[in-house]
Amino acid sequence: MAEQRAVVVVSGGLDSTTMAYSLRAQGYSLVAISFDYGQRHRKELAFAEQMAADLDAPWTLIDLHAAGLTSVLTGSALTDESVTVPDGHYADESMKITVVPNRNAIMLSIACALAVTRGAGAVAFGAHTGDHFIYPDCRPEFVRAFETMVNIAVEGLASIEILTPFLSMTKADIVTLGAELHVPFERTWSCYKGGALHCGTCGTCYERREAFALAQMTDPTVYESESAAAR
Repeated sequence: MAEQRAVVVVSGGLDSTTMAYSLRAQGYSLVAISFDYGQRHRKELAFAEQMAADLDAPWTLIDLHAAGLTSVLTGSALTDESVTVPDGHYADESMKITVVPNRNAIMLSIACALAVTRGAGAVAFGAHTGDHFIYPDCRPEFVRAFETMVNIAVEGLASIEILTPFLSMTKADIVTLGAELHVPFERTWSCYKGGALHCGTCGTCYERREAFALAQMTDPTVYESESAAAR
């Protein structure tokens, strides 16, 4: 049986890291790709690079920031420093300010091009049910439509499956799976703010803390809000 190869879009976060570990456990050979799209901080990219090294996966960093994409993707709290990162639950209305328009379509298009050149039959990203509230490019209908589109675009060159193994899973489910796979959660980064520690109050920190609690797992993350309370 021929080896399966997948391009994994990794951010350095808990979801994409667990996804990569899961695919490796299933026997996939991995090619990792990450993006600098002008996000508020690049701290997460160092975690993505480390994860790729841990899994012996070639890692490519695509610098969309240098290509001028920042001037297009303005108005989001993730790319525009004039916009305050909101605190609160991931599903709150205020979290819509963290939407980066068409981000996944842009990244997946490039990842699919890499899949063609590396002979990979799949491209994977870690969207999960908690993302559906806010991010339209993390929903099942987007994934189906994108897979149809990209296979028309590469017809005659390749056939690419878009893998979204967590699309019907909660963040707590992902934590449970990650624990089973011995994912080093302490070497993942979720926080939107990019400080020395996870802030503990932004949407992704709130979701991360909630997921460990619901999964009844010990959260190894050190949060600034807890550190400050202890002082």
